[in-house]
This record gives sequence, structure tokens and C-alpha cells, in this order.
Amino acid sequence: MMAAADHRVTLITRVGCHLCEDAERRLGELSAELGFGLELLDVDADRRRANEYSDRVPVILIDGAEHGYWQLEEDRFRRALEG
Repeated sequence: MMAAADHRVTLITRVGCHLCEDAERRLGELSAELGFGLELLDVDADRRRANEYSDRVPVILIDGAEHGYWQLEEDRFRRALEG
């Protein structure tokens, strides 16, 4: 079983997106609490990323795999980091 700190979390975000800002704030707090790395990627900075995720931002990836989008489901997110 991996510890939360062993995971890499990526938030695919967009400038001016209030849901993205909410997710970034909460993931930042959880990162400080649980110790996982957090990377932010602008969906509009890469054409392939925009084609894949543009209509679903914010998108949360755990270790490169899509975990969820539009909003952070905190209980589900915590369980995923425990597994």
C-alpha cells in the first residue's frame, strides 16, 4: 500500500475558472496535510491536453490516471490516496 506522500497529483486547470480555483485551493490544503506532490497544468497551454480535457476542467489526475473532474470529491480522493 502506498502512502499519500508517494502519490503525484495533477490538477488540469484554466485561468478564470472558479471551479478550478476551488479545486486548487483545496488540493493545496490537502497536499500540505497529506504530503503528496501537486502539479498544476493549464489546459489551454497544450493543444492535445485541450482536446482531451477542455470541457471537463478542473480534472484531477492521480499518478497520471484520471481520477475525477469538475469538483473534488474529497472522501473518494482520500481513499484513492490510501490505496
